[in-house]
Amino acid sequence: MNDLVIMKDKQAVTSSLQVAQTFGKRHDHVTRDIEELIAQSGSPKLGNEMFATGTYENRGKQYPMYYMNRDGFTLLAMGFTGDKALQFKLQYIDAFNEMEQQVKFQVPATLPEALRLAADQAEKISVLQPKADYTDKMLANPGLETTSVIAKNYGYSTREFNKLLHGLGIQYKQGKTWLLYVKYQDQGYTHVEPYGYTNSEGVDKVRNTMKWTQKGQRFLYDFLESKGIMPKVEQTA
Repeated sequence: MNDLVIMKDKQAVTSSLQVAQTFGKRHDHVTRDIEELIAQSGSPKLGNEMFATGTYENRGKQYPMYYMNRDGFTLLAMGFTGDKALQFKLQYIDAFNEMEQQVKFQVPATLPEALRLAADQAEKISVLQPKADYTDKMLANPGLETTSVIAKNYGYSTREFNKLLHGLGIQYKQGKTWLLYVKYQDQGYTHVEPYGYTNSEGVDKVRNTMKWTQKGQRFLYDFLESKGIMPKVEQTA
């Protein structure tokens, strides 16, 4: 159920790809319904605050998709009917509630907590000052990074690097998705994003992939350094 809702831009959202898979609908029909809702409302607020455009990769090409917050999903799902529609809607409600509850714990509730958070952020910034090494090139990047890119920087294939992290007790595989072990969850190290693909039967599917945040990349760097594993640019000849 955790895959139904993800965090994006500090907001709990789901995607049109995930909705299509959960409710057994064609993705292009879901995006069509969203676009009709936006057009019929005549309100820019609907498009700007409830839905956000995005893209996903399928067979090397980029295709449009939508992200939606709780309000956007509620509006879209009003028209969904069927034997299991109510069950799926309730699952989404639970997923949104769970994700939003997690966010509450991450927001400072008092002035000392806010000051402590500011100090932590300042410390992270000081650690990532410009320098001619891996931390400057990779960890100063505020965006998300795939495991395959990080693996390449360490001289590993993606498969080898995933096995390495598994052997070090960092992650495990659930289905076809790598996830962090409990002790590393809820640390802000990773972010799960959906991507679409077409299976051998020509059916559009959605799968989740784990990407590393800036904080997660720093964690990997420090953890692997403690094991004597360094990125290629810092390896001695």
